[in-house]
Amino acid sequence: MIDHISIGVRDLAAATAFYDATFQPMGVGRLVDMPNTVGYGSKYPEFWLNLRPDLARAPDNGNHVCLRAHSAATVDAFHAAALAAGAACAGAPGLRPQ
Repeated sequence: MIDHISIGVRDLAAATAFYDATFQPMGVGRLVDMPNTVGYGSKYPEFWLNLRPDLARAPDNGNHVCLRAHSAATVDAFHAAALAAGAACAGAPGLRPQ
């Protein structure tokens, strides 16, 4: 049902560096690179970053985006890359039976 998702970012260079690193273990790469937008995917751009320099910091509103991975090892590699790129850990990768 969903074809792609776009998110606004205040710092496109920092966001691009982060997603370049974290998407690499999943086989996802940068497919579109324009001055104010970057598109990632494996076959076509499915995840877009759009520069919004005046974007206010969003409160924790419960938004959640889940990415498909081929294996638990891929999830672990993504998590490790995200931490190395500066992400905060909200819990180790694993099944969430709740």
